[in-house]
Amino acid sequence: MSSDIRLGPVSYLVLGITALRGPSTPYDLKRFVQLSIGHFWPFPHTQLYAEPERLAAAGLLTETREESGRRRRHYALTEAGRERLDDWLVEPVTSPNEIRDLALIKLFFSELSEPEAVEALAAEQAAAHRAKAAIYEAIRDRFHDRPELSHRLLTIELGIRLSDAAAGFWDEVQSAASASDSTAAGGWPASITTMRPGSAAASAS
Repeated sequence: MSSDIRLGPVSYLVLGITALRGPSTPYDLKRFVQLSIGHFWPFPHTQLYAEPERLAAAGLLTETREESGRRRRHYALTEAGRERLDDWLVEPVTSPNEIRDLALIKLFFSELSEPEAVEALAAEQAAAHRAKAAIYEAIRDRFHDRPELSHRLLTIELGIRLSDAAAGFWDEVQSAASASDSTAAGGWPASITTMRPGSAAASAS
């Protein structure tokens, strides 16, 4: 029966969380996502209330309900669910990394802006990425002495590195734009791209 059901990222997310923490209510799943996976895989958390029921109907989770009180539903991973999860974990990831960044859209059209607007955008974005890095660093520091969480914290480490790199990029944009008389001149972007590590100009310097 479980082989007939189509699974997506949220399906595997639910299976993975129940594998890590054991029987969970939809609210448990939502809190887990908010504190961890939600930092790098945003999605409507309402799906965490519908998806467990669907997986239980397919035999990938078991469902038990409290007999009194709030009568919450608790979901646990079945052997079939673990098999589907294991199969997914070894599948190659062939889809490209997706970036949806409104600031990059504005940067793309920045030749239509005044230098001051580009400077402001860059300063705003550098600060935002540093703030995000600070959040990640706080999470890492909070759980650094929990070796059982080391695999999960690798995602935080990547988040810190990406945020630091993005902040540095926007610092360069701000500096280059502030030195330009006109964003339409086209010269200042070259000062950034030519000094990228691995470029001919960077290698010659």
